[in-house]
Amino acid sequence: MTATHDKAPEKAAEQDLVTLTIDGIEVSVPKDTLVIRAAEQIGVQVPRFCDHPLLEPVGACRQCLVDVPDAGNGRGFPKPQASCTLPVAPGMVVNTQATSEVADKAQQGVMEFLLINHPLDCPVCDKGGECPLQNQAMSNGQGESRFAGSGSGGVKRTFPKPINLSPQVLLDRERCIVCQRCTRFADEIAGDPFIALVERGAQQQIGIAEDAPFLSYFSGNTIQICPVGALTSESYRFRSRPFDLVSTPSVAEHDACGSAIRVDHRRGKVMRRLAGDDPEVNEEWITDKDRFAFAYASLEDRLGYPQVRDRVEDGGDGQLRPASWPEAFAVAARGLHAAGAAGGVGVLTGGRLTAEDAYAYAKFARVSLGTHDIDFRARPHSAEEAEFLAAHVALTGPWAGGVSYADLETARTVVLVGLEPEDEAGAIFLRLRKASRHGTGRVLALAPYTTRGLRKMGGTLVPTAPGQEPAALAGLLGHAEHGIDSGTVVLAGERLATVPGALSAVADLAAKTGARVAWVPRRAGDRGAVEAGCLPTLLPGGRPVADAAARVDAATSWGVGSLPEAPGRDADAIVAALVAGELGGLVVAGVEPDDTTDPAATRAAIEAAGFVVALGLRDTEVTRAADVVFPVAAPVEKAGTYLTWEGRPRPFEAVLPSPTALPDLRVLAGVSEELAALGQGAPLGFRTVADVRAEMEQLGPWDGDRPAMTPVEPAPTDGQGLALSTWKLMIDGGSMQDGDKHLAATARPAVARVSPATYAELGEPDAVVLTGDRGSVTMPAEVVEDMTDGTVWVPAASTGAGVLAGLASPGSRVTVKGAGA
Repeated sequence: MTATHDKAPEKAAEQDLVTLTIDGIEVSVPKDTLVIRAAEQIGVQVPRFCDHPLLEPVGACRQCLVDVPDAGNGRGFPKPQASCTLPVAPGMVVNTQATSEVADKAQQGVMEFLLINHPLDCPVCDKGGECPLQNQAMSNGQGESRFAGSGSGGVKRTFPKPINLSPQVLLDRERCIVCQRCTRFADEIAGDPFIALVERGAQQQIGIAEDAPFLSYFSGNTIQICPVGALTSESYRFRSRPFDLVSTPSVAEHDACGSAIRVDHRRGKVMRRLAGDDPEVNEEWITDKDRFAFAYASLEDRLGYPQVRDRVEDGGDGQLRPASWPEAFAVAARGLHAAGAAGGVGVLTGGRLTAEDAYAYAKFARVSLGTHDIDFRARPHSAEEAEFLAAHVALTGPWAGGVSYADLETARTVVLVGLEPEDEAGAIFLRLRKASRHGTGRVLALAPYTTRGLRKMGGTLVPTAPGQEPAALAGLLGHAEHGIDSGTVVLAGERLATVPGALSAVADLAAKTGARVAWVPRRAGDRGAVEAGCLPTLLPGGRPVADAAARVDAATSWGVGSLPEAPGRDADAIVAALVAGELGGLVVAGVEPDDTTDPAATRAAIEAAGFVVALGLRDTEVTRAADVVFPVAAPVEKAGTYLTWEGRPRPFEAVLPSPTALPDLRVLAGVSEELAALGQGAPLGFRTVADVRAEMEQLGPWDGDRPAMTPVEPAPTDGQGLALSTWKLMIDGGSMQDGDKHLAATARPAVARVSPATYAELGEPDAVVLTGDRGSVTMPAEVVEDMTDGTVWVPAASTGAGVLAGLASPGSRVTVKGAGA
C-alpha cells in the first residue's frame, strides 16, 4: 500500500509532461508550458520584447516568431507563430532562428519594422548599454537598414517629449515599441491601470488621461521592465551610463519585507536602485520607496565626525564640538559610568538596525550597562505586545513552519488585522493581489473601510471600528461563512499594540482554529531586534529574561558572572524614569520624539537625562541635545542582516563603505572597552559584523519553554468624539525619504475620511478641524461610502502634517467639526 502511494505522484508527474522537439532536440516539459520557455530548457534563447515570465502572455511584439512545421500529426502551422503565446503539444516540432531560415527571416522582418520609427540615438539614450532592442538588433536583426531613401525621405516619426506620466516616471513616445509590458504590469501586478494604449494602428502609443496621473506605489517597475528607453525616471534620467556603473546586490531597508535590490553606483555615489530577482521574496518587483528613497544617506546634514559637549559644569561653553573617535569613546564611557551610578542608563534603539547591530545593543545593555532597560519599539506599544512577541514571534520562520510569502499565495483565507499591506508592506500586497487574481485564496480585512489596496486585492471588508478588533476577531469564530481554520493565515500589524486585548484575541483565534499567525512590523530592523534581544523581557535568541536558566545561558556565553533577575523597563517606562530622575542616562539610536508614544514626554526625558549618547545618521533634535554624538554607517555603507516579517534572514554586504562613520556595533564596542577600563562591565568582544555573526551563531536559539501570554481584556471604547483610525502611508514625511523631490511629489494627499452619515452630521464641509488631546489639525474631508460610522481616518504622518505627533495620543478619540464652523 505504501509503495503504491509513493509512486502515485511520479505517475501523475509523467502524465503532466509533454514531449516535443525543438531544433532537433527532444525535450519534455510540463503541460501548458509556452514554447518560448521550453526552448530555454535546451539553452535556446528566442528573442522577445513583450514576454515577461511574471506577466500574462500577449504576443504584442511578434519578435519571438518560430517555425512550427507540420510533422504529420496536425500540430503544425503554415506561418511562423509567436512562441510566447503558443503552448506546447505532444509531438510538436519547433524550429527557432537557430535552425530555421523561415524563423530567422520572420524575426529580422519584425526587427526591421520596429526600427522604422525607432530613433537610433543609443549613445544618448538612458537604456543604451543594457537595452534588449539594441542587443537583439545586433544578434537577430539585419546588418543594414532599408529605411533610408524611402518615400518618407528618411524622416522618422517624432513626438514632443518627455511626457510626465507621474512626477517620477517620464515617457519618450518615439522610443516606445508598444510591447505593453508597462500597461500589463500596471493592470495585472500593481492594479493601478492609469496608463493604457491609445489611438490605433501606426498611431498606437502609451497614453494617460489628462486628469489621472500614474498614481502607483510601484510605478518604477515599469521603467525597469521597459525593453527600450521609452520610460525613464526623473531622478536618474541622463545621470549616468549603464556601463559606467558598478552593481552590488543588497536588501531594501524601508520596510519589513526584505526585498532584494541592486544598487548601482559610480565614483562612490549611488546613482540608482533596481529590483533584484528573488522568487521566494519579492520576485522581480519593489516599491517606489525601495527604488528611489536612497538620497537621505548623502544629504548635507549627514553627520561626518564624532562630537562631544563641553559641559558648563566642567568649565565649557555647553556646545557640541568635533572630537576624535578615541576621545568620543572615552567621554561617552565616563558619562555613562557616572549616569549608571546616578540610577542607571536606558537604551532606545529604534527600528533601523540590522540584526547584528541590534545584538550589539542588547549585549551592550546587559554586559556594559548591567540593565535590561532596552527597547527597540520607538512607537506606541504595550506589555501585551512584548508577551506576544516572545510567545508567538521569536524563533519562528519559514525554516520552522512559519508563514512565508509562498503561503500567502496558497492559503485559503488571509486575515488582515491592524495592517494595510499596500501602505505598510508592499511585497505582501503584491503577493496577496497575485493570489486573488489566480483565484487561490481570499482576503478578509478587519478595518473601518474598504481601502484602495483591499479593493485591488479583491478582498472582503469585515467592518471594524478602531478599538473593536478584539470583538471582531472573536466574531470570526462564530460565522461559518468566514471559514477560519488551519488553512487560514492571520497577518497582525504592529498597530494592534495600541488596542488592549487585540493581540490576545489573535492568539486565541489561532489556538481555537489552527490558523497560523505572522506579525508584520513596519520597519526593517524590528523583527531582527526581537531575535537579538532588544526588549526588556527578552534576551538574544528568544531567551526569556524571567527564566533563570536563560539568564545563566546568556551570561555564560558572554563570560559575565550574572545578569539582572528582574525584567527591564520598556520604552515608555524608560522615558518616564528619566523624567522622574530614576535613570541617570540614555543611549539612543535613530529615535526621534515624534515617533514615540508621547513626543512631549520624550523631549522632556532627553532634557532631564544627566547624560545622553546619540548614535545617528543625520543631524536631528536628538543629536543636537546629546552629550556625545557618534556618526553611524547607513545601510549602504555596512554589511548586515535584516529579518523579514517571516523571520527569514536577508544578509547583505557593504556597497560603499564610509570613511567618516562606523557601524553601530563598532561604536558600542569602542565604548564598552572604555567602560571596562573604568571597572564597569566587560568588553563586548567583537568589532566586525563577521565577529557578531559568529557569536550569534554560537549562542544559538533558546531551547527551553516559550513564555505564555497573559490574556488581556479589551478596554471600553465609549467616549466623546470620533474614534481615530490611522496608519502611515507608504510615501509620507519620513526622514529616510528625504532628498528626492520627485518621489515626494508622488505622495498621496492627506485627507480626513468619514462615513456619509458622519459627513452629513458635520454639515458636509470641504474641510474639517480635528482636535485631540495634543492639538488640532485641519484637513480636506473625503466621504467613504462603507466607513464605519463614528470613525475618522487620517494618515499618521504625511508631508507637512505629522498627525499623531501633534493631534492625539494613540487609541484616543478626537472631536471633529467643519472648518469655519
